[in-house]
Amino acid sequence: METIFTKAIGNTPKIKVLEFLIEGRELDYSISDIAEGAGIGRTTLFRIWNDFIELGIVKRTRNIGNAKLYKLNLSNPFARKMADLFDTLVIEPLNKRKKVVVRH
Repeated sequence: METIFTKAIGNTPKIKVLEFLIEGRELDYSISDIAEGAGIGRTTLFRIWNDFIELGIVKRTRNIGNAKLYKLNLSNPFARKMADLFDTLVIEPLNKRKKVVVRH
C-alpha cells in the first residue's frame, strides 16, 4: 500500500523499511519484525540491511534470546531529517484534521 510518505519520496524496499522504523521510532524490532512491518521479504531486507547499518541509520539495542533488536538511530542526521520529513508529510496534516471546536 502506498502512503503519503512513499508517494512523496518513493516506494522502494529501503523507503518502506525507513518508514516502518520512523513510525515506530521509540521501539526496537527484530529483523523478522522489520521485514513484516515494512511489507517486504526477509531476503530483500537482508540484501539492503548492511546499508542501514553502515550508514548508521539504525542501531542495535539489545538481544532477546538469539534475536538482535534494532531501532532507528535518531542521533544520525539523515535518520533525524527523514523522521522530520515524515512528521511534516504525515503527522502534521493529521494533527490539523483532529482539531475539534466545541462550543457550549
